Amino acid sequence: MKTQSVKEIQKETFKSLKEHFDYKNVMQAPRLLKVVISVGTGSLKDKKKQELIADRLTKITGQKPIVRGAKQAIANFKTRENDPIGYQVTLRGARMISFVDKLLNVSLPRTKDFRGINETGVDSIGNMTIGIKEHTIFPEVVDEELKDVFGLAVTLVTTAKTKEEARAFFDLLKFPFRKIKDKK
Repeated sequence: MKTQSVKEIQKETFKSLKEHFDYKNVMQAPRLLKVVISVGTGSLKDKKKQELIADRLTKITGQKPIVRGAKQAIANFKTRENDPIGYQVTLRGARMISFVDKLLNVSLPRTKDFRGINETGVDSIGNMTIGIKEHTIFPEVVDEELKDVFGLAVTLVTTAKTKEEARAFFDLLKFPFRKIKDKK
């Protein structure tokens, strides 16, 4: 994604997709609403590891994460209601645009054996979730801190109504989808 304002991206999206999806108004074209980054820690009792995960997530996103608690007690997992089991950050506006830009141009190319984003990440209501196995692909993480590696999920919430609309929108934003080879 180029460093453009949200209005410019929205105008380009409308111009590019209006014939294919029969849009009559600029507001019908899909646009990004928010980006949600979440990390599941499980029932970690180690406070230092929880603080470490929260600190690194703050460095990566530029925003302090909120602690997500367990919704119900489960004896087999040794969790009680409201025990911290993860962290979540919601980005909107300029932070969202800069994070998506960093994800596309810096972080995903640094991923080991990256072959593209799977198309099944786009759901039927127009959102896309990308699973990242190692948080170390982000440039904010110093190489000395590589002993505790964790994964995270990035969910891009759009106004697209269908999977096809969302896929066309993410193609315009230049998301690197995995190439599917034709079977002969």
